Amino acid sequence: MSSSQKEVCITGIGFVSCYGEGAEHHWEILGGDKAPAPVIAEDTVPPYGVHPLPEMDWALQIPRKDQRQMENWQRLGTYAAGLALDDAGLKDDADMVSTMDLVVAAGGGERDVETDEAILRDAIASNDSEQLILDRLRTDLRPTLFLAQLSNLLAGNISIVHKVTGSSRTYMGEETAGVTVIQNAVSRIASGQSTHMLVGGSYNADRPDALLPHALNHYLYDGGTEGVHGRQAKGGGMRMGSVGAFLVFEEAEHAKARGAKPYAKLQGVSSDLGKRDGDKGIARLDTMYDKLGGRPDAVISGATGVSAATSFEMDYLKNKLGEDIPVRAFQTLIGQPLEATFPAGVALAALALKNDGFYAPFEKEEKSSSEQVASIMVTSIGHHCGEGFALLGKA
Repeated sequence: MSSSQKEVCITGIGFVSCYGEGAEHHWEILGGDKAPAPVIAEDTVPPYGVHPLPEMDWALQIPRKDQRQMENWQRLGTYAAGLALDDAGLKDDADMVSTMDLVVAAGGGERDVETDEAILRDAIASNDSEQLILDRLRTDLRPTLFLAQLSNLLAGNISIVHKVTGSSRTYMGEETAGVTVIQNAVSRIASGQSTHMLVGGSYNADRPDALLPHALNHYLYDGGTEGVHGRQAKGGGMRMGSVGAFLVFEEAEHAKARGAKPYAKLQGVSSDLGKRDGDKGIARLDTMYDKLGGRPDAVISGATGVSAATSFEMDYLKNKLGEDIPVRAFQTLIGQPLEATFPAGVALAALALKNDGFYAPFEKEEKSSSEQVASIMVTSIGHHCGEGFALLGKA
């Protein structure tokens, strides 16, 4: 980040995973001397285990009347957004939230699985499946059902529930969308286009319809409880996880003026999208790394467990930063949250920097660290495509 740009800091974190909710709760669970046991539900979408949504009282952040029009991925994101606003001390500041800009990473809406299954069963038995589909369009597949599945409904619900009514942007594109929202927010605050923003995404893994395309493409892991590194020896694969991760970004002077205490500062964000073959793939990562403007003391990795992508990332980190740098692949514990991957990684890095610590190894293949950690690199190498790096430092 150049000297002419404004400094960007994180002043609020809203985090929900299989371990529960809240920023400090996650530090207590994940930031101890020993990593917790993974929370995996094996019966939700067999044979694929998922890191499930915890028990939630949605009413703590979302009025019941507003919950009725939301699916769980929207509830999860809206809830995490409310946690972030609370954490930043902005929830009840009408002037601040009404001028706050919003950037959301979102996938497609949830389908009515029972309706889909019923139509497919009837279509198989029908002599005229096309007519059957036309008939169902007038009943089960009504237009309002599809409107409820639009990706920008998450941003809309956040605006309605939490009164965040500045500009609003929604990005799609799996892990790449999560990288884009962070990069967009940092660049806008750094350039002076915005002073405070709410940024993040959510993913609900407890959905057969969401897991089906990944299963058909052989991306899912159907073995035991192995982590990201442990899965490599068995062919690799993802284990999906329900996560809501939202952050409040502020221009540093803006945060200081209202007395906010930042978690960390964002020193740089970079991204790219391209082939990962040979030297060209490494050169792209080198360009991204150079844009960060500094060397990290540790890495929070969004590695998915998919063999090709994970090997590409881990080989690069080892060659670029050395074998002794501590790397924590957090999907071992909270799963693959697609659009929420990069926001979750940034949140975990900010928590460690605020608490003057780092995380114990999440699995035996990771190296422990006794060195002081003053800067953390966050990575997201998408399971299929798309790459992102961020560098965070102490505020």
